[in-house]
Amino acid sequence: MSLTEPIFKKLCIIGLGLIGSSIARAARLNDAVKEIAALDSSPQVLARVRELGLAEDASGDMRAALKDADLVILCTPVGAIGAVAKEIAPYLEHGAVLSDVGSVKGSVVAQVAPHVPQGVHFIPAHPLAGTEYSGPDAGFATLFHNRWCILTPPAGESDAVEAMAEFWKRLGAKVETMSSEHHDLALAVTSHLPHLIAFNIVGTADHLEQVAKQEVIKFSASGFRDFTRIAASDPTMWRDIFLNNKEAVLEMLSRFNGDLEKLRLMIEKDDGDGLFDLFTRTRAIRRGIVEQGQDTAAPDFGRTH
Repeated sequence: MSLTEPIFKKLCIIGLGLIGSSIARAARLNDAVKEIAALDSSPQVLARVRELGLAEDASGDMRAALKDADLVILCTPVGAIGAVAKEIAPYLEHGAVLSDVGSVKGSVVAQVAPHVPQGVHFIPAHPLAGTEYSGPDAGFATLFHNRWCILTPPAGESDAVEAMAEFWKRLGAKVETMSSEHHDLALAVTSHLPHLIAFNIVGTADHLEQVAKQEVIKFSASGFRDFTRIAASDPTMWRDIFLNNKEAVLEMLSRFNGDLEKLRLMIEKDDGDGLFDLFTRTRAIRRGIVEQGQDTAAPDFGRTH
C-alpha cells in the first residue's frame, strides 16, 4: 500500500497517444491519482488501452469517464482541442481542473477558454518531452523525468496552479510558470523552428536528383540522422503547431533567414574568424544544455511500461 497521498482523486485523459499514455503510466507509477479514465476518438486506441491496463475506464463512455474526475487533461492535437473542449464541457465536474499538453498556448487558450464552464479551473500546460513515436504503446512512465513542464495559468487560480505543479513534479518534471505569449515565442525558437528546419532539410535531400535516395539513407552521418529523427514526428501534431503559432514561428524564421545569410557570406568570403567565433558561441550553448540535463536520451521507445 502506497504511503504517498494522491494529488487528484480521478484523472481523465483525453487522447491516448505518446503523451497521454505516458501521463497514465507515470501517474499510476507515482501514485499521483487514485483512478484513471481514458477517452479517445479511436476505438482501436481504446481497445489497446484496455489491453495495456492503462486506465480503469476505457469504455469510451464520455459521461462515465468524466464523472467525478477532478483532473481532465486534453492530449489531443492542437487543431482539434477547441471542438473537444466544447464536447466535454457539459460533463465537467464543478471544481475540476481542466488542463492540456499542447505545444502552443495562445491558440489553445483562445479555443478552449470560451467552453470552460463556470467553476472549472483551466490551467494550460506544456510538458517539454516527447519522441518521434506515437500511439499508446509508445508511452513510458519516465518520459517527463527532469523535463520542464510550463504552466500558463490565468490570474486568480493559485490553488489549481499549485495542484497542477505538484502533479507534474510527482511525474518527475520541473515546473515553470509564464504567460502564454512568452511561452509561444520561446518555443518557436527552441522547438518549432528546429522542427521546421528538420522537415525542410530532409525534404531537400529527398529532392536532390544528383544524390540517389538509397545513398542518402546509406551514408547518413550523425547530423542528418538527428534531422531525420526529428522529421519523423507526428505530421498532424506539427501541422497544427505551425498553423496555430504562425506569428511567432514566422518571426523566428525571419530572424533565422537573416542569420543564415550572414553565415553564407562568411563562407563565401572565407571568413574563418567569423565562423570560428560563431561555432564557439554555439558550442557554449550546447554545453549549457548538457549541464542542465536536457540532453538525456530517452529509454527504449518500443517498450511499454
